[in-house]
Amino acid sequence: MYYIGIDLGGTNIAAGIVDEEGKIIKKGSVPTGAHRHYTEIMKDMAELSLNLVKECGLTLDDIHSVGIGSPGAPDNEKGMILYSNNIAFLNVPMREEIQKYIPKPVNIENDANCAAYGEYIAGGAKGTRISVTITLGTGIGGGIIIDGKIYTGSHHAGAELGHMVICVDGEQCTCGRKGCWEAYASATALIRMTREAAARNINGTIMKLVNGDISKIDAKTAFDAKRMGDSTGTAIVDRYVKYLAEGLANICNIFEPEVICIGGGVSKEGEYLLEPVRRLVYEKFYCKQVPMPKIIPAVLGNDAGIIGAALLAKQL
Repeated sequence: MYYIGIDLGGTNIAAGIVDEEGKIIKKGSVPTGAHRHYTEIMKDMAELSLNLVKECGLTLDDIHSVGIGSPGAPDNEKGMILYSNNIAFLNVPMREEIQKYIPKPVNIENDANCAAYGEYIAGGAKGTRISVTITLGTGIGGGIIIDGKIYTGSHHAGAELGHMVICVDGEQCTCGRKGCWEAYASATALIRMTREAAARNINGTIMKLVNGDISKIDAKTAFDAKRMGDSTGTAIVDRYVKYLAEGLANICNIFEPEVICIGGGVSKEGEYLLEPVRRLVYEKFYCKQVPMPKIIPAVLGNDAGIIGAALLAKQL
């Protein structure tokens, strides 16, 4: 049998057909269009999945179930997303909408939890007892695995690590609070900081990298500028690293996991990002008499959410 895994992000919808071994045999993506009504987003999720099934030469008879990783707080028993801030979901009947197009069992879980489960089963956290996976994307997703189980809190709304405050009365977060880690260390926050700096120096290296079009600045731009020796790019990256390390130090001191897997688009910077982050986290790690948790790139990369969602659906 095969399983459909869907990773719903604030920017893109990614989906894949996953086999019994947890390997993706076909995957694809489409823009989310997060501003749209949820029914349109659900339709695109389903159509993308059905197209992948067809491209694999399969039919729905070959599909056991559908797993969905979505931002926000899921209620899998009711088949709903209770709330999400980056995609404006409130009591969205996700299972019902998907089953209009794909009449199969549907499992719904938080997107970062799916990524964490994928890394635990087949990635960088395999063989560990306690692990945390962080995804640096539109927001910051956090997934916690303890003794092989996803920690979700009392009502499936826990482990929102991106919404711990690291700066009281700081930057406005889309969740309504100010100073959330997400508002400082997500890819969105990095892009914001880079654009603000570029606007103050329109003749600088950053603007040259995007041919004068500030809208083309992405999460890679500041890193590219730093690699060129640009002082502005260096200052932005150093500031971003400081914010990222602050949140990771909190996670280390609260959970003391064996490993923290870092995924999402920013993680593609690899050691250029993680080496200075580790140094700062170590300075803030409470108990230096024990080994500091390993901080590594997510082995499955952007596939972690698809694989995790599919493998969770496999249990249905």
